Parts: sequence; structure tokens; C-alpha cells
Amino acid sequence: MLVQDRNNGVPKSPKQTNPTSKTSSRTSRTKNLEFPQWILDNLYKIITIFLLISTIVIFFYLHNSSNSTNTTTLFCLQSTQTHVIRPEFPRIKWNNVPVITDMGTRYANFRSEKWIVVSVSDYPSNSIRKLGRIKGWQVLAIGNSRTPKDWNVRGIIYLSLDMQAKLGFRVVDYLPYDSYVRKTVGYLFAIQHGAKKIFDVDDRGDVIDDDIGRHFDVELIGEGARQEVILQYSHENPNRTVVNPYIHFGQRSVWPRGLPLENVGEIGHEEFYTEIFGGKQYIQQGISNGLPDVDSVFYFTRKSGLEAFDIRFDEHAPKVALPQGMMVPVNSFNTIFHSSAFWGLMLPVSVSTMASDVLRGYWAQRLLWEIGGYVVVYPPTVHRYDRIEGYPFSEEKDLHVNVGRLTKFLVAWRSGKHRLFEKILELSYVMAEEGFWTEKDVKFTAAWLQDLLAVGYMQPRLMSLELDRQRASIGHGDRKEFVPQKLPSVHLGVEEIGKVNYEIANLIKWRKNFGNVVLIIFCSGPVERTALEWRLLYGRIFKTVIILSNQKNVDLAVEKGNLDYIYRDAPKIFDRYTSAEGFLFLQDDTILNYWNLLQADKSKLWIANKVSKSWHAIPLANQSDWFVKQADAVKKVVATMPVHLQVNYKETTKGDDTLTICNSEIFYVPRRFVSDFVDLVNLVGKLDMHHKVAVPMCFTAMDSPQNFDSVLNSMVYKNKPPGNLTTIYSAEAPAIHPWKVSSEQEFIKLIRVMAAGDPLLMELV
Repeated sequence: MLVQDRNNGVPKSPKQTNPTSKTSSRTSRTKNLEFPQWILDNLYKIITIFLLISTIVIFFYLHNSSNSTNTTTLFCLQSTQTHVIRPEFPRIKWNNVPVITDMGTRYANFRSEKWIVVSVSDYPSNSIRKLGRIKGWQVLAIGNSRTPKDWNVRGIIYLSLDMQAKLGFRVVDYLPYDSYVRKTVGYLFAIQHGAKKIFDVDDRGDVIDDDIGRHFDVELIGEGARQEVILQYSHENPNRTVVNPYIHFGQRSVWPRGLPLENVGEIGHEEFYTEIFGGKQYIQQGISNGLPDVDSVFYFTRKSGLEAFDIRFDEHAPKVALPQGMMVPVNSFNTIFHSSAFWGLMLPVSVSTMASDVLRGYWAQRLLWEIGGYVVVYPPTVHRYDRIEGYPFSEEKDLHVNVGRLTKFLVAWRSGKHRLFEKILELSYVMAEEGFWTEKDVKFTAAWLQDLLAVGYMQPRLMSLELDRQRASIGHGDRKEFVPQKLPSVHLGVEEIGKVNYEIANLIKWRKNFGNVVLIIFCSGPVERTALEWRLLYGRIFKTVIILSNQKNVDLAVEKGNLDYIYRDAPKIFDRYTSAEGFLFLQDDTILNYWNLLQADKSKLWIANKVSKSWHAIPLANQSDWFVKQADAVKKVVATMPVHLQVNYKETTKGDDTLTICNSEIFYVPRRFVSDFVDLVNLVGKLDMHHKVAVPMCFTAMDSPQNFDSVLNSMVYKNKPPGNLTTIYSAEAPAIHPWKVSSEQEFIKLIRVMAAGDPLLMELV
């Protein structure tokens, strides 16, 4: 090609080029070159091309080799560097964001202060048409790739994908085409067109009595505002970071989407509330009758067959506020945002679909405290219809894996920035670092904040954070009582007829007694069938329920453990709950009748040392090698024990010719013995010591058995389970062993027999 081009008259020098005439090109003097001369003249070109081709070949070779199993050292280093790369922090010139005006729609001059924003994927529903008839509110429908092209309802503004693209918003570049999170465009459009209040809803709910202001506080200032104090959850327990608001409104066994799974068993009502002056409830979460906002775990396990949910809440219960340091799940189905909280409308784009609005809610609540605002939950404002098509668990995966950790992280987070938008961007960045969402949402946040400024939104001023102040103790006169009704509900296929006596004094007493005790359960059975049930059963009573199993299950918050060496997991759990009063270990083949433990001393060790079938000393003579090796391991540990532990142990044991064995189905370690237990576990180290040997060794070293609390010595204990388990159950015993639970049906049977000691358990089944 080079020779051919030159024969066509390509000039030797650019100076000889005459681009104005093809004729002159043809008549220009040609030069006959021999091949060697041509090589010399074009040597630099040949070298350049050769280097370029070599570079490309090397690149593809290395690229392919990096994907093979024979990874080179170079790419091992490259891979390592990839994992430590942090998200890039966006740099924004806050004072130089250009204005965006509506130049692409026919609504450029339209203004309204009250907007309803809804995502639509199908032809208009009856609920959508009813929303369009609510006086004083403008409905804005946001389309996606599934929305019919001819979608139209008179009086409702509809933004198709094409119209959204023409609005000029930065956020459009990050939005998926087929998701409700495209509502983010709608929020900006409403703000651009004069919004002061935005009602965030979905398309399958009817506003009760077609009156949004019936319960919601649509006006916070001026003549239409309700000048009243609002009931508020107590901040007395600083470790309580999230609550289930459904309990307050009469449904104790229902939980909202976004509530951490470890909290679903907390069904006791509040001992007391406090009060706060209204006016800064910038985010208002409404309760939904019919199908409330529940997660897929509740939806697919709390009913039988294909009947639709129709759950009702107490419409007369007072609205309730959340103090700083305490959060509640907030959704995009039935929520009002006032202008001071418009920045909190952003729906993240890098998380699973049904996690987006919940993560937004927690993120926004934390930032709301920076401007002195708070969330208030309201009695039923919407009736949502159950179409019997729950969302798959996979669309909520980011909830069940991360949300418990997220609430604790947010409460602890602090920022030194001096403007709200700077704090918002910083929090989004740190949340990406922590893995709650990805770098895409950091960039999305930057685009969102710039779009807010571009449509004329003024960021609110910061207020001092109440969390950092020393809170006054709550006096008797400041305590406000409200006992929720217990309304009929339908779940697990069982209907409660009429109103039931909601006296739960016993439950409150048990919760007070064990509310700061951590329960650790080892599940030998299938956790996907039982983990949630154990949390439902015991989570009502204990501070938290940690579930260990041979197989880790992040979706169900099940941690990996090994029953043979269960004691080795104790130190990391102790470190996690430094304020806990004690730790109760339980195997899932043993049932705990917690109501019979009230008299136990929580400052003492508990173990079944007087139950001969569980705890016994075995002579080593004529025993197998396993027992001899275990005894040798014990001797090694005892020889290295500190003096106080070694003295205790030797005063208790019968000598080196026996080995104490305990099946350790249940035992309790109080706070004052935690450090000793950790020291003993560290002394065992990597020695192959079974938990049946290690646990009794630790207990006899920590204290004399005569000082153990005797509460477990009256437990029912059988070596083998009978054909009918109910024959060995006793509501008067502190614990029962063995008992098998490997399915929801077996769990229901267990609950029914345990109801003899705790009648309120029947509401779980």
C-alpha cells in the first residue's frame, strides 16, 4: 500500500502538497526508488509501526494470561492494588453550578407547591386515577422502559424516558431504564416547578378518605399547622438504634421491610415515651393498611396459600417521633418529604431494587439530625392492595446482609464539614468505603446535589448535633404512657378473632431481666428453615440472638462456627458486645423456658453440673485414645493457668486419673468472668480440645462449682428423644433436652407447647 500510494503521486514532502487540484497531483514528478532506498527513507516509520504492533501483542498476551490459572507475579501485584483502590472523591465547585431550566416540556411555566410522585410500569391503575383526583395536589408519573408508550391520564403529568432525557439533569446518566428509582428525575422536576411538599407513593395504594392531611402534617408552619406536642420514643437506652413502629400501631408480630432480622423478635411495647414539640418532622412515614410494607421473609412465611394480606393498624394511635440516635425503616410507598428534607429523596442506584428506598431512608435520617429535623410515623394513611406477587428475596439482599450494621454505623458517624451538602457527599463516600453501596452512588450523589442546586434548591442550615450533648435523665414527670392495642391479624394462616387482652406484664418483666443478655445459638439443623424462627422465639427476650452454624449464610445473618470448638467463638462475640451483662450459649437441640430463669443470679456461672447425664467424671483407665489425648491437653493448659484459675481447678477436680465431660448444651458466662474465659481460651490455643472437655475445664477454673447458680440443675434431660417429643416437655423446667426443630412446622409445634409458659407466643403461630 505504501508503494502504491506513492505511485499515485503522494508527495515526498508536505511542502509539495497542493490540495486544490487533482491534476497537479497527477503531473507532479515521480521518483523511481529501489527497495533498499525505500527502506532507508521509511526506516523511522517501520520502527514506529513495529513498536506499536509489539505493544499491542504484549498487552493482549498479558491480558489473557491474567485471566488464566497461571497468573504471573506482575498481575498478582496488579490484582492486589485493585482491591485497595478507594472511591474517587468528587470535586464540586458548589458556587459555579449552572442553572437548569425546563426547556423540553410543555410544563415550563407550571408551578405547584404540593406534588405526588409515583413510578408507573403498566397502564394506569384505579389507584393512580384516584390520586389524580385529590384536590390541591399535582400527580407526576415517572415512566420506565416497561411503561406503555401511550400512557396517559388527564390531569396527571407523565414523563416518558425520552422526556426525562431532555430535562438536562445529571442524574439521568446513572439511572437504570427499568426501575422505579427513576423517580429521582421526578423529584427534581417537582422541585424545579415549585414543590414545597412531595408525597412519595406507589401505584397500588388508595389514600384513606382521599385526604392526605387527615393524619399527615402537610403544613408545619402558618395557619394550617397543628400546634401540638408529639409523642416520642424514649432515648433512655443509647444502644437501641432501630425500632419496629408497627408495634406502636397495634401489630406486634408484623415487621416492616428494612428492619434488621435480629430485631424482628422484639415485640414488647414501650415502657414509656417522651414528648417533642412539632414543626420539624420533615420526613413523615405513613402506615399502610391492607398490605403494609413488609419484606419477602414475612410475605412468604407468614401466611399459607394464596390469600391476600389485609392487615389493619390502629388509626387512633398517636403519631410518634424518633429521637436522635434511633431510626425506623422509611420507604417510598407512603412518605411525605418537606422541602427542608428534599435532599433526602435520592434513591441509590448501586444496590438491589427493594433495598434502595430503605437505605435512602436510613441515610436521610442520619443527615436529618444535622439540621435539627426528625422522622415521625403516622397512623394508617393509605390502603395498599396485595396483588399476591411478593418481591423475591434476591431483590432485598442488601437489606438482610447490611442494614443492621448500617444503623449502628450511621449513629456513630460524625463529620467535620460546615455545609449540609458537603456532609451529604462525605457520608455517601464513606458508605461506599464501608461497602453499603458502590462508587457509582458516590458519583450519583454528586450529580444529585448539583442538580438540586441547578433547579434552585437552597440547602438548609446546619444545627448542633444533640447526640453529642449530654442528655438529661428522664424524670418521672417526663414519662408518657401509651399502651398499644392488639389488633386482629392474619398471618401463618391463623386468624385471631376479636380483640385479645394485650396485657404483657410478664413479657416486659422477662425483657427487663434478660434485655442485656446476649443469646448465642448453635444450629446443627437447616438454618434456612429455622434461623428466623429462633430469632422470633428468643429475640423478644434477649438483647440479641447470634446464630452460629457449620455453614455461613449472610442472607440470614448466620455466622460460621464449629460445634466441636464452639468456645473459640466466644472471645470475638464478647468483644462485639462489651456492654452486655452476660452471654448465654444454647444448642438448637435444647429448648429454653426463659420464664423459669428469673430467679437465677446473672452474676454467677450457669451450667448443668448436677445433671449426671450431661456432666460427669470419666475414669481414664481402659478408655480410648481420644479420652487420653483430651486429658493430656487439659494437663498442658492447667500447667500454664494463672494462679487463681489453677487453684480453683485443682481444688475441684478429683485428680489426673479422671476427665470431666459436659455436653454443654446450655451454659451462661456473666460479665465478671468474661476476661477469665477469654484467657482460658487463649491458653487452649490450637490444642485439639473438644468443647465437651474445654467448657467444664473453663468453668471449674473460673469458680468453684458450689458457687454455680443451680437454675439449670432441674432441666429435663434425656439421652435419646422419644417418639413423641411432647411427652418430655414441661413448662416448669428451665430447659428441655433433646428437642428437634428442623422445619417451620416443627417450630409451630414447639411454640404451641411452650405457650403453656408464655401464652403470648401463640401470636407467632
